[in-house]
Amino acid sequence: MKLTTTAQVSVDGVMQGPGGPEEDERGVFERGGWAHFDDEAGTVMDEIYQRADAFLFGRRTYEIFAGSWGTWDDPGDSPIWTALHSKPKYVASTTPFDLQWADTTLLAGEVAAVGDLKAKPGGELQVHGSGALFRWLLDNDLVDEMNLFIFPVVVGKGTRLFPDTGRDRALELVESRATPSGVTIQVYRPTGRPQYATATAGLST
Repeated sequence: MKLTTTAQVSVDGVMQGPGGPEEDERGVFERGGWAHFDDEAGTVMDEIYQRADAFLFGRRTYEIFAGSWGTWDDPGDSPIWTALHSKPKYVASTTPFDLQWADTTLLAGEVAAVGDLKAKPGGELQVHGSGALFRWLLDNDLVDEMNLFIFPVVVGKGTRLFPDTGRDRALELVESRATPSGVTIQVYRPTGRPQYATATAGLST
């Protein structure tokens, strides 16, 4: 399976609490609920979920999803609800905990376990949110493609998708679009390290 990640981020890179004020309040974060989908952005997200053959979550994102999507009755017209309730779910966690959602497996073994999961037949193994897991997967060269929904807002504080320091990455832009309300949707593939310019003798400053 191809491992894809999908994240909602602000222009200043914040990914914490996009859906609502009580979604993720770690660090006394009171600015949740900044990601506002228009119809086009919502359609693209639906299409992403429809491609999923399995989901891989970090523990906190799994608990958020299980406490929301996992408890809601079938609305009858939600590709996201259907995918989350019909496809297998895996949680990467170093400690056991209560798996409160049906068809969920706790994944242990880190790199080897994710590699084995990717080796299963299928289309996409999808990671949604799960910032710490996303960064770990990227650092271990396990991400094949990433979808970034960038919302036209500067949140000003909160957990960011990428840390202040970390490994460098070159990305190939696969697809780019902007929706009527200004959400930009970028699809990237990691391609290794960036190429940096070298100093040229004789250049004036």
